[in-house]
Order: sequence, then C-alpha cells, then structure tokens
Amino acid sequence: MTHPITPPPELVRQWFLDAQRNQDPEVMCWMQATATRAAQWGADQELEACCAIALTDPVCGTKHQRSMLVQNMREQRRPKPPSLKEQALKAARIELLEGGKNAELILRALEALPDE
Repeated sequence: MTHPITPPPELVRQWFLDAQRNQDPEVMCWMQATATRAAQWGADQELEACCAIALTDPVCGTKHQRSMLVQNMREQRRPKPPSLKEQALKAARIELLEGGKNAELILRALEALPDE
C-alpha cells in the first residue's frame, strides 16, 4: 500500500517529462526538478488536509474562527510573491533613502497606480 501523500505515477511521469523539456540535459537536473515538484505537491496535499481538519473540528473554534485560521494558514504557508508594483515601490523607497534625484517622482507615480 502506498502512503496517502504519494503522488500518482502518472503525475510523477508528467513532472519528469516536464523537467526533461525545461532543464539541462544532465540527468541529475531532471531528478532534482522532479523531486522538487514532488515535495511541493506533497506539502500542498498536507496543507489542504490540515485545512480540511481545521474547518470541521469544533476544537478550532467557531465557524468564523476556523475560516480565519484556514485563511491564515494558507497565507503563511503559501505566500504570494510581491506584485510588480510592490517590488517597484520598495526599490523606489530604497532609491529615495539613498538620495536618488528622481526617486520621489517615481514613488508618487507608483503609489498612484491601482493595485493589481
């Protein structure tokens, strides 16, 4: 019997084929890419299992508290990368601190852009 977090063979085969197409021709690179995808998949499966428990277990509080807990777990364990605007704002603030002469103008323009 396989462990419940073991990825299906078809998925592993697909990861390996993807790695072959996208990686250096050396076999170790394919193995590393496939192993990384498997680890990410396993971690995602575990997170979703934990979220399912948290949503239904009354020990975790009220329905609202459980929903907030799950939202927080997903945000903490799978943070979204900063948007291009957030990255640019950070760079402009650093530039401003370092005395960049156009930094203030760039910063104001970036802040005026709508969030994505």
